[in-house]
Amino acid sequence: MTASVTVRVPAKVNVQLAVGGLRPDGFHDLANVFLAVGLYDEVTVAPADELRVTCTGPDAGQVPLDRTNLAARAALALAERHGRDGRGGGVHIHIDKDIPVAGGMAGGSADGAGALLACDALWGTGASREELLEICAELGSDVPFSLVGGAALGRGRGELLTPLEVGGTFHWVFAVADGGLSTPAVYAECDRLRETSGTGAGVADVPDPEASAALLDALRTGDAAALAAAVSNDLQAAAVSLRPSLAATLAAGTEAGALAAMVSGSGPTTAFLVTDEAEAAKVADALRASGTCRSVRVTSGPAAGATVLRGSN
Repeated sequence: MTASVTVRVPAKVNVQLAVGGLRPDGFHDLANVFLAVGLYDEVTVAPADELRVTCTGPDAGQVPLDRTNLAARAALALAERHGRDGRGGGVHIHIDKDIPVAGGMAGGSADGAGALLACDALWGTGASREELLEICAELGSDVPFSLVGGAALGRGRGELLTPLEVGGTFHWVFAVADGGLSTPAVYAECDRLRETSGTGAGVADVPDPEASAALLDALRTGDAAALAAAVSNDLQAAAVSLRPSLAATLAAGTEAGALAAMVSGSGPTTAFLVTDEAEAAKVADALRASGTCRSVRVTSGPAAGATVLRGSN
């Protein structure tokens, strides 16, 4: 057994998030087009007498350090499947966090996928890719994509993935808001807004979500302008309703020349698609000067999924 294993895992942006009606089980069917981007958490696991989670980095104080953390849940799930129940808690999970917390960029999901891959390498369980993805799906809707990375269409709750071809590099600017937004609260607000509008919010009222053919083609050809014309997020109105200040951030990025401005996932991070690195720097400067966000990050995608950096046998 190695002394420790470190895995790097990326953030994501949803270039399309189509949300179906509220199902009887409380979930929504999705057509969720994920793109992994180059903001990363690093998850390091090492043997320990008991399960322990520590975290450093921006907003580390907002990360739960108990067994509700997805990284801890991932370790326990793998241990249970491989007969390590008595020893499964014997791991120290350290998260070096750089993905915004509760920001709609799947930071918690990334940590779950990273811990799962790291514990598999640390313990030598030899889990297949299919088994790891199965555990990921049990942990949460975004966790499987955090393992896979690149670009993918997520169906069901987002966990049923189809890899997508990407023909180029897409440049992004992310504006990080103060505080987080609860994903369940944003979905509930989406349902409320649909009811208020008179369309209804149930599966019988809302069309089945479908991926945009124009958006998939733009990804495949690497055409940023075409992608900008096709991006959409059915949760954006709900996120802005819960956090009206996001409207000013979106307007600031648009006025600075972004090709597209959108809420990332359930928010409150906002995402701005730009043509190239020079435009990214210009939009980032404008967002910083606008006073409408706490911090700004510049990166690109697609990025690789969860990757063992060191410590693998």
